[in-house]
Amino acid sequence: MTSATDEGHNLALQSDENSEPAVREQKARWYAVQVASGCEKRVKTNLEQRIQTFDVADKILRVEIPHTPAVKIRKDGSRQHTEEKVFPGYVLVRMIMDDDTWQVVRNTSHVINFVGAEQRRGSGKGRGHVKPMPLSQTEVERIFKQTTEQEPIVKIDMATGDKIVVLTGPFKDFEGEVIEVSPERSKLKALLSIFGRDTPVELEFNQVQKQS
Repeated sequence: MTSATDEGHNLALQSDENSEPAVREQKARWYAVQVASGCEKRVKTNLEQRIQTFDVADKILRVEIPHTPAVKIRKDGSRQHTEEKVFPGYVLVRMIMDDDTWQVVRNTSHVINFVGAEQRRGSGKGRGHVKPMPLSQTEVERIFKQTTEQEPIVKIDMATGDKIVVLTGPFKDFEGEVIEVSPERSKLKALLSIFGRDTPVELEFNQVQKQS
């Protein structure tokens, strides 16, 4: 027969177990980690593997690469839906900072360092140790707000000075040179030779093709 004391003890243990994740969430903070250019996804994958290997999943809770939706205009004018990193060269990690978790993150391949305050050496040359500084709640909210509320970024494989040919419209088959690109409007301006004179003409991205 189970006594009231035993039942109370079991309930207390169960309550403690249920509260542990909430306590960890309260203690954890977001940190920005600088990584080698173009290695954000590789770092995320490697770090998530190391979290399991070193059994620190209870202290390193999330690894994120904040991104926004983007639309890439191809050379033929077609659109490809893709993603644009909010902070290229950085990965965000939600973690409880201690010596163990610092080592797991810092020693991940292609990680350069935590973002923080540099503590200079007392003597000698070279950089000092960087003390990781957690992001403020305002910074965190602003970053993740960009990932959900920002309009898709329009990217185009064209730049000022590129040679183009017009595919459709009244200037079809005209050739010209790009003088201005407006990704937010999905338009560009190009100098076209009309009646022997260079004339600036505004065109839609999907009206032109970049010449090789």
